[in-house]
Amino acid sequence: MTDRYLGLKEFHHGRPANIGIVLINLGTPAAPEPAALRRYLGQFLSDPRVVEIPRLLWKFILHGVVLRIRPKKSARTYARIWTDQGSPLMTLSRGLTEKVAQELSTSTGNSVSVRLAMRYGQPAIDRVLNELQKEGAEQLLIAPLYPQYSGATTGSVADAVFASLGRWRWVPELHFLAAYHDNQSYIEAIADSIRMHWRNTNQGDKLIISFHGMPKTTLLAGDPYFCHCHKTARLVAESLDLQSHQWEMAFQSRFGRAQWLQPYLAERLSLLPAEGVHHVTVICPGFAVDCVETLEEINMEGREIFTQAGGKTFEYIPALNDDVSHVKLHCDRILQHIEPWLATHDGRDNSLQPVLYEQSRKLALAAGAQN
Repeated sequence: MTDRYLGLKEFHHGRPANIGIVLINLGTPAAPEPAALRRYLGQFLSDPRVVEIPRLLWKFILHGVVLRIRPKKSARTYARIWTDQGSPLMTLSRGLTEKVAQELSTSTGNSVSVRLAMRYGQPAIDRVLNELQKEGAEQLLIAPLYPQYSGATTGSVADAVFASLGRWRWVPELHFLAAYHDNQSYIEAIADSIRMHWRNTNQGDKLIISFHGMPKTTLLAGDPYFCHCHKTARLVAESLDLQSHQWEMAFQSRFGRAQWLQPYLAERLSLLPAEGVHHVTVICPGFAVDCVETLEEINMEGREIFTQAGGKTFEYIPALNDDVSHVKLHCDRILQHIEPWLATHDGRDNSLQPVLYEQSRKLALAAGAQN
């Protein structure tokens, strides 16, 4: 009989329990080439959380139009920011994950396994979770790298995680971290990065806090993303003691003809010089690490729009990436939720676990288990 649930054939009775930590980002194409973009966009845009259009209609549009045109254009965009190490999003996400893993290893005594997964592309969520299952993960903490909650991002990650765990025979104890848009350490880390940038340059005329756009219909349907973005921006501005005329927020990355969350960043950049704003500083606190939306759309396209409209100075402040404050933020959030797991397994002191695991193994073997 074939077991429909994963783990039966490779399970070893009496193995030590493990805690799995998974940091999850959006994902990236494997290369800045049309074929790679077609695969990536095909997966990304097929997600019903991302494009909320009737499936049959969208399938026709996606395969009949979008995937015939967009991959070539997107490949050129990615080529502009690609590095010798590959995709910036992948490189920077790995760097962040490695530093979080190192810090947690020091503080927990090698009691956890920390992995990076991507919602689209590789390393896929399903693959990473299955690897942790083979290592004996009985507790899992999922940490999406999206400060502001949206159904299209954090919600989609939850879909993929639950779908994967639905095939596990022994479903682990699960903790899913949703949003940290108003986390004090996160707000201070963003504000400190702005302060540091201004110390090295100058404050300029206006700070623009930009977030990835979403269709307006998501707000009307109850998605909290719009409100989360506004709260993040307000808290950052308050931390910096900025007056209302010294900052504003906007949304970028509009796609398609539908109305999206406003104001649109591209429009504001084209209008600001006529309003007397000639020196802007832009930061994108919705992105944990720099990626095509920040490095190309903001620092290249946005800069061009602003200067062509008459602006003089355009400055982009990088994402937190693998900064010490960013690593500490995620370690603190993780430790806050796994401390009970670290303290005990099955309500017993950890010092007893080797004996208990061996007892469990002997009982299983006596009952006819092969491993």
